[in-house]
Amino acid sequence: MKIAIPVADGRLCMHFGHCEQFAIVDVDESSRAVTATRYLTPPPHEPGVLPRWLHEQGVTVILAGGMGQRAQSLFAESGVQVVVGAPPVAVDEVVSAYLAGTLQVGPNACDH
Repeated sequence: MKIAIPVADGRLCMHFGHCEQFAIVDVDESSRAVTATRYLTPPPHEPGVLPRWLHEQGVTVILAGGMGQRAQSLFAESGVQVVVGAPPVAVDEVVSAYLAGTLQVGPNACDH
C-alpha cells in the first residue's frame, strides 16, 4: 500500500492541489507497518495533473483535508481510495490513525 498525503509546513495540507509536497508512505499491508516515507515536490497544479502523477507513483490511498469532486472522480477511475476531511496534523500522526482505523474525519475542506 502506498499512501499519499499533501503536505505544507510539515503537516497535512488542507487543500490538496496547493500543497508544497506530497508525503508518499509505503506500508506493509500484512503488518500495517510503515516501511518508508519520501517527500516529493508535485508538478504544477492543473486539472487532472496530480491524479495522473500520483497514480504513476503507485499511490493506492490518499489522505486529504479537502479535494475537489473532479480530482476525486479521476482517482476513483484509477482505483485509488480517497479519504477527505482528515485533520491538519503531522504526517506520521495521520498515517498511524488511518492504519489503526481511528482517523477522525470531518467535512471536505474543498468547495469545488
